[in-house]
Amino acid sequence: MNARVLVAEDDPKQAELLRRYLEHEGHTVTVATDGRTALALVRRQPPDLLVLDVMMPGIDGFEVCRVLRRDSGLPVLMLTARGAEEDLLLGLDLGADDYLTKPYRPRELAARVRALLRRTGVPDPRAGRLRVDPARHEVWADGVEITCTPGEFLLLEMMAAEPGRVFTRDQLLRRLHGFGSDVTARTVDVHILNLRRKIEADPSAPKRLLTVWGVGYKLADG
Repeated sequence: MNARVLVAEDDPKQAELLRRYLEHEGHTVTVATDGRTALALVRRQPPDLLVLDVMMPGIDGFEVCRVLRRDSGLPVLMLTARGAEEDLLLGLDLGADDYLTKPYRPRELAARVRALLRRTGVPDPRAGRLRVDPARHEVWADGVEITCTPGEFLLLEMMAAEPGRVFTRDQLLRRLHGFGSDVTARTVDVHILNLRRKIEADPSAPKRLLTVWGVGYKLADG
């Protein structure tokens, strides 16, 4: 099951960035470019979560949140370029569930979205997929938490940050720098084999952690 996320953001580039990142996380995303449209979309088809920019034309994010809280418990993550403490307190007083100040890291936003969805009981859209959480130092495959060695986690984290990108053995080896002078290209291959045993349904026919012959390895996109 996907989480349905409404993004209310008047900056087209920022809205597109949010849409792409949240869709990559497995969510279904709708974008509203002003407060009136956001309220109309919430009333027409309530989402599971609202990512709400404060600075919007017409009705700003504070007013959107104020109106919503009259009759809705919809989880709201507010975004603003202003860092003043009074704005933070106002947003929370109006009923926002969480708050991020621009500029923010997409990974942090995604983590906040996941936390809010967990609180409201919405299933994680990535259940049944491979999930790497650097902040929690966790790896999940098909809904099961996987135990990785520090070296395995470093390699998986590196590839998961750019799914679909091919990493050479040298690039992966440099990621392991500091684990001792005995780390070699063979060490990378051993880590890959061990990871496949942990995250693949059939390690002999991998679908996630792929070999690109003559180049290196990549984590399948999606």
